[in-house]
Amino acid sequence: MEIIKDPSRLQEICWQWRAEGIRVGLVPTMGYLHKGHASLMDEARAKSDRLVVSLFVNPSQFGPGEDLEAYPRDLERDAALAEEHGADVLFCPEPASMYPGSSDVWVEVPEVAAGLCGVTRPVHFRGVATVVTKLLMLAMPALAVFGEKDRQQLAVIRALVRALFIPVEIAGHAIVREADGLAMSSRNVYLTPVERAQAPRIFEGLRLARDLVHAGERDAATIAGRVRAHYAEHIPLGRADYVEIVHPETMTPLARIGEEGAVLAVAVYLGKARLIDNILLNG
Repeated sequence: MEIIKDPSRLQEICWQWRAEGIRVGLVPTMGYLHKGHASLMDEARAKSDRLVVSLFVNPSQFGPGEDLEAYPRDLERDAALAEEHGADVLFCPEPASMYPGSSDVWVEVPEVAAGLCGVTRPVHFRGVATVVTKLLMLAMPALAVFGEKDRQQLAVIRALVRALFIPVEIAGHAIVREADGLAMSSRNVYLTPVERAQAPRIFEGLRLARDLVHAGERDAATIAGRVRAHYAEHIPLGRADYVEIVHPETMTPLARIGEEGAVLAVAVYLGKARLIDNILLNG
């Protein structure tokens, strides 16, 4: 596995691979890798001839007062895990090389990014969309794999790829969970033992919503209200940022659950962590 810091070097290698007809897979990450990331790498590796894993704590997707400086980092450990799961290249650039000079060029997907995380993190998806576009232009992959834990991010990326005619398949990979149901996240390391004990209740609330739908409930406000009450009772150290039922592609709120599909998306502040999760209710 080659570790590359220079964006132009990555583009040079990937351009040569593409010219030779070699299928490239890309897994973008912010590092501090866990089993969820490993599953993304395994999927991309299985469907590609070469695998590029990027490791970049992207400053443009963090707002004021967020955890840019505190975000966990462990390059040596991450490199070992990426190599173990078949990465041919680990791309870990410096911020100055990804955002040279006083660049003010941004990629935005305003409709998909407007709600959910876009309300409390207004610059987040602009940063995500911009850096993912840069990574796609550098690696020129046939396939890029993203986790479904952040369905809104996945929807934003799919929308920008359609709008900009970028020739890449965007694959979503199922959420990987701990044995107790907590969605794996690099930010889980922020949780104290007491907070960690309450965190699996987030997924409990999602399963409660799914059970209500299977029992015949279709009113989105009723389902969301039940989930909020569950969190208030069972996660006393937490605070719900949002509990919303949305369309799985446009991320727009739904009043009722119909045949077109619906996703319950939640974000919960728990101590220093802000944890997101979601579940497909039907469709």
